[in-house]
Amino acid sequence: MHNAMPDIANTSSAPVQETLEWVGMSDIELPLLVESDGLAPVVVNAKAQAFVNLIDKNAKGIHMSRLFLALDELSSAPAVTPLNIKATLDKFISSHSDISSQARISLAFDLPLRRPALLSDNSGWKFYPIAIDARINEGKLEFEVGIKVTYSSTCPCSAALARQLIQANFVRDFDAKELNFADVHAWLGSSEGISATPHSQRSVAEVKVRLGSQVSAFNFQALIDAIENTLKTPVQTAVKREDEQEFARLNGENLMFCEDAARKIKSTLNQDTHVQDFWLRINHYESLHAHDAVAIATKGIADGYQP
Repeated sequence: MHNAMPDIANTSSAPVQETLEWVGMSDIELPLLVESDGLAPVVVNAKAQAFVNLIDKNAKGIHMSRLFLALDELSSAPAVTPLNIKATLDKFISSHSDISSQARISLAFDLPLRRPALLSDNSGWKFYPIAIDARINEGKLEFEVGIKVTYSSTCPCSAALARQLIQANFVRDFDAKELNFADVHAWLGSSEGISATPHSQRSVAEVKVRLGSQVSAFNFQALIDAIENTLKTPVQTAVKREDEQEFARLNGENLMFCEDAARKIKSTLNQDTHVQDFWLRINHYESLHAHDAVAIATKGIADGYQP
């Protein structure tokens, strides 16, 4: 007959009697089948965090294996949806009903989307970092979705300074001359004429949105599309010369400081009735400076996200 194995978590008292906001595990590697409106379910490699609170001051600890096994069931589900995330949170609490009243799951993964070129018939894969944070607090369910979108930002100040230099070059080369269309046309295509270009940089919009507790499906692509369509200069995948030229045109037509990008996205999110609250951070990774330009905004509702 085997001796019973000791269970310290159940048989020992805490040496210091205090409650804890969250106890659990992080960086749990999981394959997940993710489902989103308008997309076929896709397998992603995710990293998960799983937590419950500890409200029993005498309890030595939680049962981490129970959280892990519930997450493992989630990874075997037909697809990860708000409904089965809620079911997993319910298991977290029911398996700790005597010591916990809150539960939390965080999932982070890259979502692959097929993106067409701007003009050519080509396309390629882009991977968008996605974060899902779901909580149950005293029976109240909350969902947060975070997305990062990479785009190009061209500096309005630099563009104006480049135009001034081009104007000075024009005066230098054509002052007091009778203008000839062919000469001006050739000059506009030369490095002597267009001798300055504005600086641009790869930039990232980080967006977090809070969804209602009744949400039944995620719609990652709709949020990504809304952000990219607002900024108009998302980074590209497959690029031929005509696509690169079109990208240059879009950058020239959509000059923006980080403040401009933040205001545009804020306006777009304010018009989205599915979004209860939002937080955004714009990061322009400067090519002129060694530091970055940053703008942060929220919806600004009571008890909502803080800057």
